Amino acid sequence: MRKNFGSKPWCYPMPVFIVATYDENGNPNAMNAAWGGIDYDDRINICMGDDHKTTQNLKVSKAFTVSMGTVDQMVVCDYVGVESALKASDKWKKTGWHAEKSEFVNAPIIRELPMTMECEMVSYDEEECHLVGRIVNISVDESVLDEEGKIDVRKLRPISYDPVKHEYLEISGKVGNAFKDGLALK
Repeated sequence: MRKNFGSKPWCYPMPVFIVATYDENGNPNAMNAAWGGIDYDDRINICMGDDHKTTQNLKVSKAFTVSMGTVDQMVVCDYVGVESALKASDKWKKTGWHAEKSEFVNAPIIRELPMTMECEMVSYDEEECHLVGRIVNISVDESVLDEEGKIDVRKLRPISYDPVKHEYLEISGKVGNAFKDGLALK
């Protein structure tokens, strides 16, 4: 038996995206945007209301970064989602994060978050709160790479947002081999 819930924005896993921008004075800002995903090889889509300082910044700079929220930074990742830089001028300082300028776009890379997509704004629809960005580069701290130089999700320890229970969950553990295990049914 199934239970119907109607139309809901529920998807698993739902990534915890930390979107970062510079303001007009070059000060970094970040927000938690759990509603987003990839739809082309180089495109990211994020639902971001126009009432965020980060959104206002990116509309001017046309650039932003998106980092994966991680287990060890979960509290700070949640904080940047519940505090507004429009209300708290010391928001960035409270995070304890360190920003370094991206080599590819005019936006900050957060050193404490090891995986970052560096993006140019393609479009922003204020009515739909829909941001589309082109991924220019992905930078990854070597601490989360395996011996082959690939991202090791067990070292990255990304978190996922549960939109039903409002919890953060850790993504971990291999359960199979993509593009291989299903071949047994061919």
